[in-house]
Amino acid sequence: MGGSHSREDIDLTSSDEEEDYEEEDYDARSPISEPAASAGQRDDDLLRTATPSSLEAIDAKLRSLDLKYQRPTSAKLYLHVGGASPSARWVPAERRATYAFVDKSGDEASSPRWFLEVGPGPRVSAPVDSALQLKTNPAQRRADFAASGSVWALRLPTDAEFRRFRVEYERCLFQNTFGVEPTDEGRKEVFGADFAAWAQPAEADDAVWADAEESLTPPAAAPARDLLEQFEEEAGDGDSIQSLALGALDNSFLVGGAGIQVVRNFRHGVHGKGALVRISGGRGGTASVYSTPKKALLMRGETNMLLMNPGEALHSHGVHHVDIETGKVVAEWRFEKDGTDITMRDIANDSKGAQLEPSGSTFLGLDDNRLCRWDMRDARGRVQTIGSSSESPILNWSQGHQFSRGTNFQCFASTGDGSIVVGSVDGKIRLYSKSSMRMAKTAFPGLGSPITHVDVTCDGKWILGTTDTYLILICTIFKDKDGKEKTGFSGRMGNRIAAPRLLKLTPLDSILAGADNKFHGGQFSWVTENGKQEKHLVATVGKFSVIWNFQQVKDSNHECYRDQQGLKSCYCYKVVLKDESIVDSRFMHEKFAFNDSPEAPLVVATPMKVSSFSIANRR
Repeated sequence: MGGSHSREDIDLTSSDEEEDYEEEDYDARSPISEPAASAGQRDDDLLRTATPSSLEAIDAKLRSLDLKYQRPTSAKLYLHVGGASPSARWVPAERRATYAFVDKSGDEASSPRWFLEVGPGPRVSAPVDSALQLKTNPAQRRADFAASGSVWALRLPTDAEFRRFRVEYERCLFQNTFGVEPTDEGRKEVFGADFAAWAQPAEADDAVWADAEESLTPPAAAPARDLLEQFEEEAGDGDSIQSLALGALDNSFLVGGAGIQVVRNFRHGVHGKGALVRISGGRGGTASVYSTPKKALLMRGETNMLLMNPGEALHSHGVHHVDIETGKVVAEWRFEKDGTDITMRDIANDSKGAQLEPSGSTFLGLDDNRLCRWDMRDARGRVQTIGSSSESPILNWSQGHQFSRGTNFQCFASTGDGSIVVGSVDGKIRLYSKSSMRMAKTAFPGLGSPITHVDVTCDGKWILGTTDTYLILICTIFKDKDGKEKTGFSGRMGNRIAAPRLLKLTPLDSILAGADNKFHGGQFSWVTENGKQEKHLVATVGKFSVIWNFQQVKDSNHECYRDQQGLKSCYCYKVVLKDESIVDSRFMHEKFAFNDSPEAPLVVATPMKVSSFSIANRR
């Protein structure tokens, strides 16, 4: 576990081979006549003052100077060897490398249009997309990226060449992602008029982020913090853990193929295996078929649990209602609307703290084109019962909307007051008030990647979306015409919408995370009380559990954001490394934070073990 910078940010100029870089550079390039040199100088001046709003002008200038994307350009290519070992280092891979952004739109076998190719060979050929995890270092005229299972660093010979590389990369990335040119018209087509800050981050007003920082600034002498492992336990009965269901009271639950393992909650984490609840048949006496659920939802003061079993294409036709104390399936509910069986992709609690309510009878449901609230009481308000296992009760569709087509919902979450955020396959994130599921109050545009998981703070002011290669942090705060502060759940945000921030792995960590190196399950720490603020964010990727300091991510003056182009990306995080892929990582409820820690323990589950970590002040 630890930080993220030490392995990658070694100054490449420390290499012995760098001493003759300038001589090698000019030997490797075509001779430049005097007129061409002066033109290159004018190009340098133009690129030196470049902003995103002038990309079109820069492109036109480059084309007029015959510096097109396909032109191979000299550079030095380095390869990272040694992984995370003490002997890890950068070694020269090509001392006279050339790079080019190659248009492969005519190649029927190629789906993306633009590829980055580094030769000779080419040694590297990869589509220009977020999977490159490209990270630039202007001070070293360097771009690090992941491709073909390795980590590479491309070092450019001049500042002008480095700026040209960034301009061309951003253009190719935009075209590959959205299928249009990154002109003013193209950006407006993708993001819409209200999201100018998303289209032109360099010109965005960061006042919303600044306001948030002022209200949440920590003490100036905040101590450094370490992750300390407190407990680690094997999964019970040799059964593999499939998901976590954390409780805010006495117990939490490890859900697996054989049943539900009960563990105790302590201030230092979860510990002490309790009973293994083996799911048995319903009230009719016939054994209920139990398969490992895709979702476990605690309800009714954490004494009951809804288990959602995966059906065809991850859609379920109903849920098993389990009494945790007895291990009995007390009901097998069917999803039905207007007399027709329907499916659900996901279920969620009505609000952040709904699982603590002892008499709760409703929960939220989501399918590709449906958003609704289910009620376990019948339409007349009476609790439904089950006479035999063959008489499955029907959930009452109490509120919601079935959209005609095109929403492609994928995941959702609720705030402290019951407002709902929904993520979609097209990357859009929609905000619904607690009173209406028919029309989204706010719809944030996608950045080109599907949203696979979404979370929201208890107060509804911040949203965290998960994609395969990055997390996206969105601020929903705005001020209405009377100057009153609101969130996008309660009204239209208009055009004063702050640009989002991205949370990414460095290229090296994206490889070290393992073969299953896609982000999943990005979440805030768990707060259920108004007036309290989440302090950390956590996500799982391969063998890594990755933790960001929430305050640090929001700080516009944070070192990660210096000299960045495009949307600001934060690379400062701590990593918990396990020896196998991690199933889930979640913070316990805020009430389990103790005096020496600013945060409740982090619980990390792998298929065969569950571990707890405390974030302690360094002494």
